Amino acid sequence: MQFVRYTTGGAPQWGVRRADEVVPLSGLREDVSYQQLTSPGFLRVVEDAVDAAEDRAIPEADAKLLAPVPRPGKIVCVGLNYHDHAEEQDKDVPERPLLFGKAGTAVTNPGDPIVHPDDVEQVDYEVELGVVIGKTAKKVSADEALDYVAGYTAVNDVSARDAQFEDEQFFRGKSYDTFAPMGPTLVPERDLNPNELDVACRVNGETKQESSTEEFIFGVEELVEYISGITTLRPGDVISTGTPGGVGIFRDPPELLEPGDTVDVEIEGIGTLTNSVVAERR
Repeated sequence: MQFVRYTTGGAPQWGVRRADEVVPLSGLREDVSYQQLTSPGFLRVVEDAVDAAEDRAIPEADAKLLAPVPRPGKIVCVGLNYHDHAEEQDKDVPERPLLFGKAGTAVTNPGDPIVHPDDVEQVDYEVELGVVIGKTAKKVSADEALDYVAGYTAVNDVSARDAQFEDEQFFRGKSYDTFAPMGPTLVPERDLNPNELDVACRVNGETKQESSTEEFIFGVEELVEYISGITTLRPGDVISTGTPGGVGIFRDPPELLEPGDTVDVEIEGIGTLTNSVVAERR
């Protein structure tokens, strides 16, 4: 089941995407929330509601899809979490997850532009699986970790490499406005195995990254355990689980994003998140 946040011109609402249609969930007795998505009973209610409301479905083309988590409390990113990404940098596999933060205000919607800042030259793409937290998690074990997950989405962890390398840390280079496209759907945890998903990134139709989360160094369960042992995770927080090999900065020569480019990041079972790149308006 693929949940979507969308608008048809009014207030944002939740629906379920089926094929090329969106079935609205406005008739539910209870609101859709990240915590509700962890409840098997609530998901059964949604399935019944969608079956009953099929006659109210609208073409997806008539809906503007929105980021499933518009303003996360925090985005916790994981660096160097794919074996093939470590190999392309000729780096050792880390002994523990390498964490950094990305501003929640970087989130942008499917179809909205990625703004290439004037003061940045090296803008890069990164397809990543996003883990959306559904219940408050503090020092949870790996065995219980998935009980705290609402679901999964796609994230493009856009990165200003020159800012990242100049600062010798990540926050500025990762946090420019629009540098976290997210979507197009949010799939409940029960419906996907997060550690066995094909992932890909294409720029102007050309495949740049193609891998699987089977390449994870630290699986989702390990990440939730490790991060929740450091900081309390709350509903609507997002863990961005790292990117595979093939990023632009490590190509020879580098292949980085420019205004006019179109980026597709695709994750099995979640869909394709598409954003164009535009120049910053002076």
